[in-house]
Amino acid sequence: MNIIAIREHSEYRERAIQYFQHKWANEDSKMVYDDCITNSLTTSNPLPQWYILMDGDKIIGCAGLITNDFISRMDLYPWICAVYVEEAYRGHSYGALLLDQAKEDALKGGFSSVYLCTDLEGYYEKYGFHYMADGFHPWGERSRIYESKLS
Repeated sequence: MNIIAIREHSEYRERAIQYFQHKWANEDSKMVYDDCITNSLTTSNPLPQWYILMDGDKIIGCAGLITNDFISRMDLYPWICAVYVEEAYRGHSYGALLLDQAKEDALKGGFSSVYLCTDLEGYYEKYGFHYMADGFHPWGERSRIYESKLS
């Protein structure tokens, strides 16, 4: 397995955009990933970062490291978002590879914690996250907010 940071490997930009769109977007939100990933290539800021997980030449997962994941707690950042591993590859801790890469880049960017929001319980706790609060999305849903301290 190999993690590709799109900022460091812009030749994967189009494939990454298509993958994120397929997994996370609807027809109305596709441009969010296109615009964000494209502009992440030229910013001098440490955020955002986008990752794809490769098995040979096949994308089998993804994640992002962003300033806010459409959640009410805008006082917290950075956020790990869009974590996904293809179903056939689950159960081998490949998601941990994506989480670890995002944590490493957040630490390099000078951050002391990372956050994520999810409805899952029991998964992220295995990888150093702890539940801290609930947050609210603009579309009216509630999500659990998790934090992982970096060292």
